[in-house]
Amino acid sequence: MSSTIKNSLLSNKKFVREIKQKNCESILNILWDEGFILGYKTCKLNSKYIIIFLKYNNKYPSIKSIKSISKPSLKIYYSSKQLWKLNLNQSVIIVSTNRGVFSAEECKKLKLGGEPILIIK
Repeated sequence: MSSTIKNSLLSNKKFVREIKQKNCESILNILWDEGFILGYKTCKLNSKYIIIFLKYNNKYPSIKSIKSISKPSLKIYYSSKQLWKLNLNQSVIIVSTNRGVFSAEECKKLKLGGEPILIIK
């Protein structure tokens, strides 16, 4: 999902169609709460897909970069203490925990650690 969003932002598309998954929906909720996308909805014709509406500020995409942190070949885990040490001025880290997918700020409040999935600037 992150690569399709990244490629569609580079080509200045208004929306993207993506296959519906639980993890994708929770990541999209975080992106919407942080103001990186305009919103998303399920497709009327086929409920298997999600339509993601992308956000632009003065013809520039609001998401400057999306990078995956933890990969299947190299798993990385952060404890709650390590999350406090991160400098998150203009970026959002999405963390997968045992309670679900949260942003790093929410993990700090809930005192949870986990596997960082994406960093978004």
